[in-house]
Amino acid sequence: MQSPCIREASQACLHGCCATPPSLAEANNNPLSPDSTRSVSATASHYHFALATASTLHPNAQFTNHESLPSLHESFSNFIRAFPQYSQTNQADQIRSQQYYHLTISNHVCLDYAGHGLFSYSQQQRHCCSTASVASSSSYPPPPLHSPEPYFFDVSYKSVNLKAQLLHGGQDLELEVKVKRRIMDFMNVVEDDYTMVFAANQSSAMKLLADSYPFQSNRNLLTVYDHKNEAVELMTESSRKRGARVMSAEYSWPNMRIQSRKLRKMVVSKRNLRTKGLFVFPLQSRMTGARYSYQWMSIARENGWHVLLDACALGAKDMETLGLSLFRPDFLICSFFKVFGENPSGFGCLFVKKTVISLLADSTSAASSIGIASLVNTASTSHFPQNPTIEDREAEQKSEIESEIVELDIPSESAETKNKEVISTSENSEIEFRGLDHADSLGLILISRRARCLINWLVNALMSLQHPHSENGHPLIRIYGPKIRPDRGPSVAFNVFDWKGEKIDPALVQKLADRYGISLSYGFLQHIRFSDKNEEERETKLETCTAETEDIRVLNKNRDEHCSGISAVTTALGMLTNFEDAYRLWVFVSRFLDADFVEKERWRYLALNQRKIEV
Repeated sequence: MQSPCIREASQACLHGCCATPPSLAEANNNPLSPDSTRSVSATASHYHFALATASTLHPNAQFTNHESLPSLHESFSNFIRAFPQYSQTNQADQIRSQQYYHLTISNHVCLDYAGHGLFSYSQQQRHCCSTASVASSSSYPPPPLHSPEPYFFDVSYKSVNLKAQLLHGGQDLELEVKVKRRIMDFMNVVEDDYTMVFAANQSSAMKLLADSYPFQSNRNLLTVYDHKNEAVELMTESSRKRGARVMSAEYSWPNMRIQSRKLRKMVVSKRNLRTKGLFVFPLQSRMTGARYSYQWMSIARENGWHVLLDACALGAKDMETLGLSLFRPDFLICSFFKVFGENPSGFGCLFVKKTVISLLADSTSAASSIGIASLVNTASTSHFPQNPTIEDREAEQKSEIESEIVELDIPSESAETKNKEVISTSENSEIEFRGLDHADSLGLILISRRARCLINWLVNALMSLQHPHSENGHPLIRIYGPKIRPDRGPSVAFNVFDWKGEKIDPALVQKLADRYGISLSYGFLQHIRFSDKNEEERETKLETCTAETEDIRVLNKNRDEHCSGISAVTTALGMLTNFEDAYRLWVFVSRFLDADFVEKERWRYLALNQRKIEV
C-alpha cells in the first residue's frame, strides 16, 4: 500500500508542469543532413533547457547519502517550478488513474518495456471478472456499466509463404481485417500502399523478411543498432546463410552517436550501386535513447538501398512526426502488447510496400514460413497469463513456432471454420482498442512533451548521486548515450558503480530493483569506437563478443572484427509513466550510495526466505 504522502504527491501530479510544446519538426528533431552542424539557436535552446532541468534539484546539486534526498512532494514542487507547462499533460494521469489503476494498486513501477498497448487494464478486468469484484478490490472506479463488453483474441501460428500471404492474404477473417485497419491507422500507414501480415513478434517479423529478401542479387545488409537485439541477430544469421554481406554502423564513446562518416561511406559506396541491399534503421535506440536523423533513410534509398524501418522502439504517435509522415519505407516492423503493466504478450507486424512484393523470393521452405500469425477470437479468461516477462513470452513463442515444423499437417480449414463460427456470434460487436485510443486522444505533442521532461529530470537526478568520501569523486552512475537534451528519446542506459569505481553487475541491479517493486531491464551496448585504448580496456573488461556475458547470448561469433561492448541497465518511460515512477527509481538507485547495501539485501533476503541466495 502507498503511504499517504506518496499518494498525495501522486495526486498532485495530475496538475503537473514542462516546456513549450514542440513543433512536429522539433519533436522529430532531424537536421537537414545527418552530418550537418546544429544552429546557434538550437544550441542556445538546448543550453537553456539544460539549465531548467538542473534547477529541478535545487538547492542541492549532488547527493552523497540516500537519506538526504528530498521528499517526493518537494522534488515534484521543484520539478513543476522548472517545467510549469507540464500541467498540460494531466490528461495522461487521468487516463492512468481511470483505465490503468492497477499501476497504483500494485505499487509496481514498470520501466522494462516500451511499445504500443492495445487494451486498457479496465477492459481486461471487465472481460475477466465482474465489476463488483473490481470495485471491492480497490477504491478506484471500475469501467462504466454502460460500456460494451470488449472481446480479446489469442495469437496462433500458421505455415504460409510470406510472399503468397502478401499477395493473396485478402481472405482474412473479419477480426483480422478490423485489427489491421486499426493498426494501419494508428501507425499512419496508407492501406493503398502497404500490405501487412501478423508475426509472432519482432524477431519473427525480421526473420521472415530475411528469409525472403533477395540477397542473392541485393547482397548487402546494413544495420544501425547501438545494442544487441535478438531480432537483429536472427536476421543477421539468416541473411548470412543466404549469402548476404553484413555491415553495421559504429558509435562514438560515450555519447553513442553514430560515426557519420563511416556510415555514409557504407551507404553511398559506388560498388554495386543498383543492387545495394537492405538498410535496417530504428530511428531511435531502444536502450540509450539516442535519436538518429530520418534522412539516413532518404540517403540510403537515393543510393539504391531498400529501407526497413524498425518502429518497435518508437513511442506512441511517433509515426506522425513530420519526417515519417513524408517518408515511406519499403518495409516497416512494429510490435504491440495487450495491456501495459499487466500483460506484455502480443504480436508483431510486418508491413511491405506493394511495389516491392514482387522482389521477394517465392520460397516454399518451412523455415521461411515460420512466424506468420493469425488472430484467434476468444472469450476465455484463461488466455491471460499472470504477468509474464518478455523473455518468457518470446521463449514460449519460439517453442511454439519450432513445434509447428512437426505439426503442420493439421488442416487449416477446420481452424478457420471454427474461427468464423466464433466470430459470427459477435459480428455486431465493435473491437475497442482503448490503449490505442488513449494514445490518439493524447497526441504526439503532449506525449513528447511529457516524456521529454520526465526522462531529462531522471537523467539529471541520477547524475546527482556521488559517492561520499571519495578523493577521486567517483559518481555512482555512469550514463551511456545522450544526457540532458530536449531531443533525446524516453529511455536511458546506465551502470551503477561502487565507491571503489567498480561496476555492479547490471543483472544484480535488475534483481534488487525488482525486490523494490521496480521493473528494469539490461542489455549489451555494441559497435563502440573508443578514442582511448586504455579507456576501452577498462570499460570492456571481460565483456567481449567471444563469450556469453551476463546471460546475453552472442550470436555473431563468426564476425572477424573486434566487437567488444558494455552491459548496462536500461529503463524506458512510456506515455503512462508519471513523476512518481521516475522518483522511485531515483530513490532506489541512491541506496547503492550505502557501501553495504548489497550485503544488507543478501541477509535481508535470507531472513525473509530462510535460505541463501546469490545476489
